[in-house]
Amino acid sequence: MRHTELWARLDQVLGRDYSRTWAELTVVRELDGRTTREALDAGIPPKQVWSAVRRHLELPDSER
Repeated sequence: MRHTELWARLDQVLGRDYSRTWAELTVVRELDGRTTREALDAGIPPKQVWSAVRRHLELPDSER
């Protein structure tokens, strides 16, 4: 997964405007207490970040 795909999926789920704010402010415990943005900036692969975000948002398995 590329960064662009992660952002597109997050946009689809939360809406383009809110997804950016959410990614900068919401701490995802599974990402070692980082936000989505912090995790990506720290070099965590987008696929791993999306998996954690998907579980955090309690999205269905179809969103893998």
